[in-house]
Amino acid sequence: MEENKNLESVSLEKDAQVINGTKDQALQEKEVPQVNSQANNDEEPLDKNIKLMSPTRMVVRRFFRSKLSIIGLVMVISLFLFSFFGPLFYTRWGETTPDSSPLTEYGTSQFTYTKNGQTFVIKQTVEKEMSYNSYAPISGDHLLGTDQQGYDIFTRLMYGGRISLTVSFLAVFVITALGVVMGGIAGYFGGWVDNLIMRICDVLMCLPGIPILLIIGLILDSAGVGGSERIYWLMIYLTLFSWPGTARLVRGQILSLREQEYMVAAEAMGYSAPRKIFKHLVPNVMPQLIVQMSLSLGSMILYEATLSYLNLGVRAPFAAWGTMINIISTDPNVITDHFLAWGPAGICIVIAVLGFNFVGDGLRDALDPKMRR
Repeated sequence: MEENKNLESVSLEKDAQVINGTKDQALQEKEVPQVNSQANNDEEPLDKNIKLMSPTRMVVRRFFRSKLSIIGLVMVISLFLFSFFGPLFYTRWGETTPDSSPLTEYGTSQFTYTKNGQTFVIKQTVEKEMSYNSYAPISGDHLLGTDQQGYDIFTRLMYGGRISLTVSFLAVFVITALGVVMGGIAGYFGGWVDNLIMRICDVLMCLPGIPILLIIGLILDSAGVGGSERIYWLMIYLTLFSWPGTARLVRGQILSLREQEYMVAAEAMGYSAPRKIFKHLVPNVMPQLIVQMSLSLGSMILYEATLSYLNLGVRAPFAAWGTMINIISTDPNVITDHFLAWGPAGICIVIAVLGFNFVGDGLRDALDPKMRR
């Protein structure tokens, strides 16, 4: 009996050891995969969980985060669509097609005289036949009425926008191109080349703008240049004498960039001077140039409107926003009696200038490498 009990106890101990062994083995088998999975997670590269973004995409993302930038972009695009695509759909009236429907105006006048101690008042009504439908109110035929010559204001706003926007863009792009070339050469070569170009800039910046424009306007009058061609000749003068500001900006940036490591490497590889200037230096200045161009567009639109208002730019019967506002200088009563004759053109100028300024501010913030948000 005792032997049987001993045998049973031994067998129970062996079974317990076997059970404990299987439990330990199971626990080990469970822990091993956890360790292996943790090791696998450690071995995986961390950049799989990081979404990389290109510099261009970062700039676009920063730009569209600003509400003012979006508003400015919408304003500029709306003006372009209105000016360049509007005449394709609104063809009822042309730029130089007046409304020749007859118009009868009635004017009253009165005068008094005294005879035999009695005062008499005589009122007289004058009927005047007009050959054009001048200062017509808003109607189905004229969405914004007509001006003093019977031209449709809505149509002239579209054609005037074409002149103002086209001239401003061409002038800004030519000014930027000249400034990049002259400033790049001055900043890269330095020495007497830099001194020569900078002295030319000093001379051009000292020239009086408005008096010279008046002289050029007289020369164009004597040469018989009229219509919409005058403003292009005047803008040629502005582009030839307005590039020193851009040249100074490019020169200052290149003076700080030409000593960088990548320029030393380009020098060691034997690249030519034009390639180093326009392939390695100028692209690093482009963010500042883009901002300056966007801000200069608003200033150029104001300049064009000022020239047209002073009767130095586009002349009738062709339209420009400044020419449409010029009507208040010929008839002061138009300011209070006929707002539609000059008000919409002024509103378009304000929208254009604000739109370009908002876009320029947004680009300045988006292209700033210190911006982290």
